[in-house]
Amino acid sequence: MGCGTSSSTKDRKSEKALKAALVIQNWYRGYSARLKARQRYALTIFQSIEYADEQGQLQLSNFFSFMLENYTQIHEKDPELVARLFGRTLQDSKDRQEYVSFVDVPDSYNGPRLQFPLTFTDIDLLVEAFKQQQILHAHYVLEVLFETKRVLKQMPNFTQVKTSPTKEITICGDLHGKLDDLFLIFYKNGLPSGSNSYIFNGDFVDRGKHSMEILMILFVSFLVYPNDLHLNRGNHEDFMMNLRYGFTKEILHKYKLHGKKILQILEDVYTWLPIGTIIDNEILVIHGGISESTDLNLLHRIERHKMKSVLMPPISIDEDQDTDLKKTKTGANVVPREGKTNESPSEQLPKHEWEQVVTVFSASNYYEEGSNRGAYIKLCCDMTPRFFQYQVTRATCLRPLYQRVNTMESSAIRILKERMLSRKTDLIRAFQLQDRSKSGKLSMGQWAFSMENTLGLNLPWRSLSPHLVTTDKNGNINYMSTFQDIHIQKPVKEAQSTLIETLYRYRSDLQIIFNVIDSDHSGLISMEEFRAMWKLFNSHYSIHIEDFQVDELAERMDLNKDGSIDFNEFLKAFYVVHKLEKLNKSDANLL
Repeated sequence: MGCGTSSSTKDRKSEKALKAALVIQNWYRGYSARLKARQRYALTIFQSIEYADEQGQLQLSNFFSFMLENYTQIHEKDPELVARLFGRTLQDSKDRQEYVSFVDVPDSYNGPRLQFPLTFTDIDLLVEAFKQQQILHAHYVLEVLFETKRVLKQMPNFTQVKTSPTKEITICGDLHGKLDDLFLIFYKNGLPSGSNSYIFNGDFVDRGKHSMEILMILFVSFLVYPNDLHLNRGNHEDFMMNLRYGFTKEILHKYKLHGKKILQILEDVYTWLPIGTIIDNEILVIHGGISESTDLNLLHRIERHKMKSVLMPPISIDEDQDTDLKKTKTGANVVPREGKTNESPSEQLPKHEWEQVVTVFSASNYYEEGSNRGAYIKLCCDMTPRFFQYQVTRATCLRPLYQRVNTMESSAIRILKERMLSRKTDLIRAFQLQDRSKSGKLSMGQWAFSMENTLGLNLPWRSLSPHLVTTDKNGNINYMSTFQDIHIQKPVKEAQSTLIETLYRYRSDLQIIFNVIDSDHSGLISMEEFRAMWKLFNSHYSIHIEDFQVDELAERMDLNKDGSIDFNEFLKAFYVVHKLEKLNKSDANLL
């Protein structure tokens, strides 16, 4: 009888333990699901804002077309500016020696020293030096750029590549200055060589902190193995994109004395990069995708070195080509099932065809630490792709998932609030149209409708609302709480808020435009240039800001009254203050 009691007690304990395990399991599954949902929402914010920025780039491109139509006065004053904008060459490029010979390498320099002609040893030397965070001297950077340009000029628009049963080819996508990703690819897949071919499909630079190092490794590898390492031009191999997304700033920071020279020759090197690569006459590797209107015959003929920027009006082709293009049914020249691209497949392609289009992106942790994996593709002669994924985990491996999600979510909400603030006037107007009783409150549905209708980001506003607004006990939203913990710092107190908001919203576009005007990279433009460009910008973007308001602000920003504006400092003055972050920092300082 005692044994029966003992057995019954054990059964009850086992049952309790099982129930407890199930409770813990269900709780953990719910917890993990909530973390994954938060992570997914954060990634959606990053992606939506990035896509919106791409649409903004189209608007900027249209502005430069508008400038082309209205540049008569500018042309009379500054033909060099027009040449830079629209690709008209006023004089031949400066001689290689004129750049390089005056840049001496001092004996005290302890970084990598390249030997021309370059060999595999130089590739290995660069990789190891960059792992030690050494900087390649400007003398060698210029030598590499000039030599790369010399070889690229001899190449066609599309590089033809052959595979064999004993020779695979590795295709890499965007790296965006993520040097650790390139190191990891080489660690897993080997350095470029005569038996280890690579295609790097554009967007080597911008966003990341080590774009110059990536560019130097790729260019040196290309010069050593020009038949085995292939480079395609992406939309970020573009001097105007570099102004917006950081590579120009990186160069000027790392090469304070000779950065301007590097930028000048790099701008030219970009234009000679091939458009794409064709593998075994079957697979097209090209940055940016294909569509039914893609005409490979036209792309084979186009003078690629005249394409200064993706944001600039394309250079006119001759009349014969133009006539031929109008007569050609362009979609027949690309077979989509043979296409491999770097971005998204065209929505115009039938389902059975776009399933054959592959996107490869090689920058892991692109938005934030832990946000995504990178990948590369290996192809052999049977044309069956093999996919390899990876993620640089040096900074994230010691952090649990909830910490990584918190960091990602905070960063996403921060940039979303800044986007909302840049449209504050429009949002308030939309809220007030919905608030017919003038109560200062909206239902969740009304608020979400106003947010999406104004910002057009296609985000789950209801799910994000706890991070963005406060609600009352009835679930109604105090819509002005959207802006309660954030504001734009005014560089001049007397400036009107609508003017500050407008300049903040378009600060990236304005920075590109002013940097283009500033062809000598001095960081200064005259008041006359500022006014002329603002009038064109104001007209094209349909901005309702009076010219005199901008004039007054510009005059106040001309601190030394010399008639010139340091526009980079001018635009940096428009920054967002996150009040809660300031409070958190203050609290942390007290601890």
